[in-house]
Amino acid sequence: MYAAIWRALPGPLAVRILLAAVLVLAVVAVCFLWLFPRIAPLMPFNDNTVDPSAARAASYVHQDHR
Repeated sequence: MYAAIWRALPGPLAVRILLAAVLVLAVVAVCFLWLFPRIAPLMPFNDNTVDPSAARAASYVHQDHR
């Protein structure tokens, strides 16, 4: 697939390298601007399983009381 894209790019080697870099940056920008925000609610990373009151109690137990 990458070879087909490389062959489709016009110009000499320097222009092809520049165009390939622009294409990579465009794909990264599309991912961060539109794709990742759209799929973020579907990801389980924001599902908290620790009760905030239990976390406070645990931090109180581990404090140094003199």
